[in-house]
Amino acid sequence: MADLHIPIDRDRGAIAGQVATELREAIRQGRLEAGTRLPASRELAKDLSVSRGVVVEAYEQLVAEGFLIARVGAGTVVAATARREPARPLERAPYYGHRPTSPDLGGFPRERWLAAVRHVLTTVPSDAFDYGDPGGVPELREELASYLKRVRAADVSADNLVIVGGVAQGLSLILHVLRSPKLAVEDPTSHRQVPLLRRTGAELVPIPVDEEGLRVERLRGVGAVLLTPAHQYPTGVVLSPARRAALMEWGGVVLEDDYDAEFRFDRDPVGCLQGLAPDRVILSGSVSKSLAPGLRLGWIAAPPDLAEAVRQARGELDLGSPVIEQYALAHLLRTGGYDRNLRRMRREYRKRRDALVRALAEHLPELVVRGIEAGLHVYLDLPEGWDEAEVVAAAQAEGLSAEPVGPMRFSEGPPAMVMGFARLPAHHADDVIRRMKVSMSGQRKG
Repeated sequence: MADLHIPIDRDRGAIAGQVATELREAIRQGRLEAGTRLPASRELAKDLSVSRGVVVEAYEQLVAEGFLIARVGAGTVVAATARREPARPLERAPYYGHRPTSPDLGGFPRERWLAAVRHVLTTVPSDAFDYGDPGGVPELREELASYLKRVRAADVSADNLVIVGGVAQGLSLILHVLRSPKLAVEDPTSHRQVPLLRRTGAELVPIPVDEEGLRVERLRGVGAVLLTPAHQYPTGVVLSPARRAALMEWGGVVLEDDYDAEFRFDRDPVGCLQGLAPDRVILSGSVSKSLAPGLRLGWIAAPPDLAEAVRQARGELDLGSPVIEQYALAHLLRTGGYDRNLRRMRREYRKRRDALVRALAEHLPELVVRGIEAGLHVYLDLPEGWDEAEVVAAAQAEGLSAEPVGPMRFSEGPPAMVMGFARLPAHHADDVIRRMKVSMSGQRKG
């Protein structure tokens, strides 16, 4: 176990950040080699005369960045892939994010997930691995119902929950059951979702979004609407109380995509619409942002008749989701591991968001930053005449997850872009945005 020298300037504050910085530099410079076991958080806290929470926060930050690995029963060790390099500006930003809403996959709780799978394999009876309810494992539906009531103020029970292979499959099944309705969608919206919706046969009707969210008064002649009320994609707007009330009075079917509601930073939590009208709001969610999209685990909460129809359609399609992963997620929810991981990543994402916003304000003050109170991305208004494609290309050249808003619109609009921050470590943000500005300097904007 390594004996660590970590100088702390108590007058500066942000003690956890200082501890994380000293450990990070020690790893980079080779003073802490791969495989080195670090002191337990209590021991290091005692040595430094700080609270244990300070050390836990520092360790968790470095685990999220990939410098450390936390192993159940084996302590915290320096990762084998941790880079040894002098403390100097990076020549190239090592980020390869794709979609701006993608989480940091390095933050996936491997040890907790492994422990959950081990628990499942040693405790669940063999019969549980047979074909089961296509609507999902009952244990998971029970845990999810409890979680959604507690965290999202949902009005849901295990009976009207259906486990699906992510929100995308859930929406496909719902539209199949609703028999290809005329479907209102937000404008702008995720352009990757549009082909999926059209493939179901739905006729899409774009409805403008403003600073209060969807223009509910434009919902005429449609039977259903798909929206992201807690954090509209891409603008980041929250559906206002007046618009929520108007939507409840509207009377059609509401498809609520709750895609990143767990990650809120500067505002109180906004309850889901489903809790206000469970008889006609269908809530969809997944672990794609909270854990990893590759798990393909999501859920639909629908009125009983629709839930049964979706369950039947799921059985006809592919007989249901893999059961081991469902039991593992149920275990994480039941034991609090899911909540603990969310709190850890929420702290880390807030630091990364703050670092990105500061860097943008310093190096590119021409860009107006919006939609930062929650989620994993920021919405950037570009000055009139700037070329979306060129600015996005400059961002992507530095490894940033960025997309132009133009392709997300059904109608014309001012230039804007979306930028993700989940995979951008806070200590790299300033350097990356500075380099982005330099690469833009020779480009013609407009």
